[in-house]
Formats: sequence, C-alpha cells, structure tokens
Amino acid sequence: MDISLTPDTYSPGIDSNGNYIDHSPVIKNGIYCLCGARKDKVYETRTKFNVHTKTRRHQKWLSGVNDNKSNFFIELEKSKELVNSQRKIIAGLENQVQIKMVTIDCLTQQMANTSLIRIENLIDI
Repeated sequence: MDISLTPDTYSPGIDSNGNYIDHSPVIKNGIYCLCGARKDKVYETRTKFNVHTKTRRHQKWLSGVNDNKSNFFIELEKSKELVNSQRKIIAGLENQVQIKMVTIDCLTQQMANTSLIRIENLIDI
C-alpha cells in the first residue's frame, strides 16, 4: 500500500493594512491554489508557484478576496453557527441511538427468557 501525501492549500498573507497579499510559502508536499486559474493544479516548487501568483487570473482572485473581506467574515460566522447547531443535532441523535440500543438489548433479553420458558413448558407435556 502506498502512502500519499496531500498538498497544502494556499492562503494569502495579510499586510499591515489588513489587505490580503501574496507571499512565498514553504512547499513540502506541493501546494494547491484556490484561485481557479488551473483546476486541480498542484505546484511542486516555490518557483513555479511564484510564477503562478503573477498570472492575471490569480491577481484578479486576490483582488476579489480583498474586495469581499466583510462577506467572508459574515459567511464564516454563519458557518460557525451552522456547525454548532449540527453538533447539537448530532449529539441529540447519538443520545436517541443509545436509548434505542438499550431498549433493543432489554427486549432481546426478555424475548430470550420467554423462549426458554416456552421450551420448558413443552418438555413438561
């Protein structure tokens, strides 16, 4: 069995004014850029990635990220709320499963006991 390492996902840095800027990341297992310039392209070296960051498509994506900072924050907050509500739902469902498992075990035990009593009654006949 081969072990495969997944590439990292690139995230831009932030300058002193709070704007997103490109930086040259350390690349160990390749890096994937979310800009969409080349779908599913993994950059294996820092040089190739730096060339990619100069492309028009990447620059346009970075500009869009800077223009929509407040929208990303709102989406993040909504996602946090969604995750918390889903955690509560999952916890409730896990509790229901546990209760039902105990009920099934109890009913199975009762059924097994009832079957033994019926067998003993048949032997007496």
